[in-house]
Amino acid sequence: MHHAAAKWYDRRDSVFVEFCVEDSKDVQVKFAKTKVDFSCTSGTDNITHQNTVELFGVIVPEESKYRRTDRSVLCCLRKDEVGKSWPRLTKDKAKCNWLSVDFINWKDWEEDSDEDLSSFDKFSDMMNTMGGDDLPDLDGAEEEHDSADSDDEKMPDLE
Repeated sequence: MHHAAAKWYDRRDSVFVEFCVEDSKDVQVKFAKTKVDFSCTSGTDNITHQNTVELFGVIVPEESKYRRTDRSVLCCLRKDEVGKSWPRLTKDKAKCNWLSVDFINWKDWEEDSDEDLSSFDKFSDMMNTMGGDDLPDLDGAEEEHDSADSDDEKMPDLE
């Protein structure tokens, strides 16, 4: 058995743990108040992955859930104490070589007000729904600035 590589991040009311296992099968996630058990098989060799995480804080097992994709299994652990930050995922301070912080999704939410968070979430949703094809053409942007910057002279050609 192998540990699945995992990354985690903290939010105001939940902690998210993503077990990075491609093409997972037979996924089992068991939530307890202070522990999460994860297991699955993956790949053509049916490698078994198993992780047991003794949690830093208490969660609400009935409100915690998970979602499997082709690339990972994302678990949403509902905190028992909403608004209390978790400095680490695990109960013990010992470093787990299979666990890392998900800095892409990490946000220091402790100092933000609820209004700031809702604005951030709305902005984030808007950015996620926008397509990349709507961006304006910036090719002519430099031509507009050439006349405003009179001390720039054209450089002579190299010989």
